[in-house]
Amino acid sequence: MNLARIDLNLLVYLDVLLREGNVTRAAQQLGITQPAMSNGLRRLRDLFNDPLLVRTSDGMTATERARELQPMIRKALGELEAALQPLGEFDAQSSSRVFRIMVSDYAESTLIPELVKRLREVAPNVILDVLTPSDVTFKDVEAGKVDMAINRFDDMPQSFHQMTLWQDDFVCLVNHDHPLAEKFDLEAYVASNHIWVSKTGMGAGVGIDPEKVIRLGWVDNALAKLGYKRRISVFTRHYQMPALLAHNNDLVATLPRKVADMQAASASLLVIQPPFPIPPFELKMAWSPLVQHHQAHRWLRRIIVDVAQYC
Repeated sequence: MNLARIDLNLLVYLDVLLREGNVTRAAQQLGITQPAMSNGLRRLRDLFNDPLLVRTSDGMTATERARELQPMIRKALGELEAALQPLGEFDAQSSSRVFRIMVSDYAESTLIPELVKRLREVAPNVILDVLTPSDVTFKDVEAGKVDMAINRFDDMPQSFHQMTLWQDDFVCLVNHDHPLAEKFDLEAYVASNHIWVSKTGMGAGVGIDPEKVIRLGWVDNALAKLGYKRRISVFTRHYQMPALLAHNNDLVATLPRKVADMQAASASLLVIQPPFPIPPFELKMAWSPLVQHHQAHRWLRRIIVDVAQYC
């Protein structure tokens, strides 16, 4: 195949088509008409001698050949975008760029306040748009619509770049007057009423079923391995809530140490080590290969990594 005879715009079309899985949405994203996109798909099928996208009961589904091509096309376009970036460092002092970051409530409580403080010092005109996991999808991050995602990830697309910002463990937050605070063993823990704080993932969530321990996260999974189950009285999706709720002297909140330490200091609550082992977790930063080499994005990543060391 002679590369000089290929319309390289077709590779951009293919990248968007495979990401969106829909001709109409792909056309809208590229700012072209649907017939133009349909014609582009026809030319791509001729080019690769493969249907690439096939209509099924689930909509347009990528063929095996298309799935093989997707990471290669994404990498090639990312490197081409990097080559076309202007030389020189990102001018943070004068930039008014908007950075969009998806963060979990945990990351918003711990990392974002310090990040905003640093940005005000070094880039006073930069705008930070903080999104929640329910606002965006992995596709938005993958497409570069969102600069990065900061969360605790069970999995993510293989094409993503990622970096661990820190590791955190779990502790318990209780009122000084909790009747079991002085002898906080496993028996006391199980006998208490508990506050559950969500393990936030991507996409909008639904109500919690207290009987499905496997979906309740690290704390309940660790407890279940010992043959125990805690009695959860309050389910919340916000890490600002445990300190307020733990003022009830019969409630225990088990949550990450960084959040607990902040809340205990301001709310005069006790931080106690859990009476059973709970595996620690990692807070990660993930971003699309499309922005890997972008000067402004590289600058932001360096700032976030530096701020994370002091949180």
